[in-house]
Amino acid sequence: MLFVIFFSDYNKKSHLFLIYISICISMVLCMIYPIKLEVGFIVDLRYVPFIIAALYGGYKGVFPLYVLLNIYRLIIGGEGLIQSFIWSTSFLIVLPMLSTKFLSYNKFNRIIFGTVISLMNVIVYLIALRSYFEVLNKEYWTVAFYYLSTSGLTMAITLTMIEKINSNIKKRELYFHTEKLHVMSELSASVSHEIRNPLTVTKGFLQLLSVSKTITQKDQVYIDYSLKELVRAETILNDYLAFAKPQSIHMVYADLKEDMEYVKNILTPFARFNNVDITYQFSNSLKRKYDQNQMKQCLINLLKNAIESMKEEGGILSIHVFEQGQNMVIRVEDEGIGMTKQEILQLGKPFYSTKTEGTGLGMMMVYGTISKLKGEVEVQSKKSKGTIFTITIPT
Repeated sequence: MLFVIFFSDYNKKSHLFLIYISICISMVLCMIYPIKLEVGFIVDLRYVPFIIAALYGGYKGVFPLYVLLNIYRLIIGGEGLIQSFIWSTSFLIVLPMLSTKFLSYNKFNRIIFGTVISLMNVIVYLIALRSYFEVLNKEYWTVAFYYLSTSGLTMAITLTMIEKINSNIKKRELYFHTEKLHVMSELSASVSHEIRNPLTVTKGFLQLLSVSKTITQKDQVYIDYSLKELVRAETILNDYLAFAKPQSIHMVYADLKEDMEYVKNILTPFARFNNVDITYQFSNSLKRKYDQNQMKQCLINLLKNAIESMKEEGGILSIHVFEQGQNMVIRVEDEGIGMTKQEILQLGKPFYSTKTEGTGLGMMMVYGTISKLKGEVEVQSKKSKGTIFTITIPT
């Protein structure tokens, strides 16, 4: 909780380091102040931070804790040293393998999953402890009850807090992002039309000059450059105009099938030119009201970026539209150059692009359109492996 108050940005490496320091301190404190049993064993909650680090951080996250745990356990000594080493090693091997599956769950299932792992750890410990009791007396059952309930409850509360913290951070980022999109929408609607008028006039006069027989060859070069830059300026303005508020004349109540197929068909020649094959699946019966022009432009930007990411080597672009509960889901997967985590975090921001010639307004338009529909854009990507865009739109 102190970390959230003072260092709420999880993405900075220095802050991640502080998180692991906090986890290490928590584990060591659990081992410093355990409950010591008469048979020589000790009971504590050291595996709560250990399990959390393994499930959220994988092998990299849990290995420092594994080393620290066994070094301190060796210092403590006493009965159960060998068993502790074997059990912690088993956790080191098995738990990080479950990390990917764990992170793919929703937050409720992650809490349940982590709590079950914690309870299983206690049950195995109690089974091992049983052999040291000649008779399962009241002390054993008291330890069993309190250890099970405390470990399970502690894990459930801790995971709930972690998930709530992560949820709040995402909501805050989404709020700031939505505000930026709102400002961009207002600016685009009020400014773009005013700028386009003088551009159109200037472009017209330059085109007249370009066909004149009295200008020199050097002047012709200057005019050609000017016309190219005006075309580029018009392209940027068109992207800005895409952020304007939905127009009632373009609103439709549909299931995305017509728009999805339209976009796929117009981009198929561009895909073939770049050695990209498109696979398409549609299995959605849900409908939603949306601005058809904006949705088409959103899908064009998304698919065009995916194709361009594969233009060097080619590949397969997979498009799948389906329903999930009361949500329409658009899943776009490519085999392109991929992105780093930092690049993913920058997506949707004005004038940020992974392409040298890009303006970043295309992806901002994607995020803006989906935001207006109260939807979400989730991105999974690995460098040189490809990218998966999952768009969820509530109905």
